[in-house]
Amino acid sequence: MPRFASVLLVDPRGWVLLQERDADPVIDPDRWGLVGGHLDDGEEFEPAAYRELAEETGIELSPGSLSLWLDTTVFHVATGTDDAVQVWVAPTKLTDADVVLGEGRRIVFVDPARALGLELAASAAQILPQFLSSNDYRNLVNP
Repeated sequence: MPRFASVLLVDPRGWVLLQERDADPVIDPDRWGLVGGHLDDGEEFEPAAYRELAEETGIELSPGSLSLWLDTTVFHVATGTDDAVQVWVAPTKLTDADVVLGEGRRIVFVDPARALGLELAASAAQILPQFLSSNDYRNLVNP
């Protein structure tokens, strides 16, 4: 079963870091998704979350900065598989100016009121509404 590690960073406004995917990926091209990706062979979820965040955004967080928020599965139509997904979260004071685009069309902080109206990737469509309605999200905005 494919495994994915995803990261949701939340800025002081409560905006979440999302990636607008380009036309190249097999899974959910041209849709908005969470930062993250496949685990390498033998890799654990937590190190993969930090690696994917750095590869896709240039943001390198110290170990222990991310907290596991969700361990779930997501069905991907393109592959016909239920894939293991872990979502790691953290508050941040970073801005769009701190993001160095490493993959996709763009990666930016998005107003949660706007985020749910975007064309979302399967994982984001499943995970983002749950996250934005959670106490964990509220606690990241108002620590």
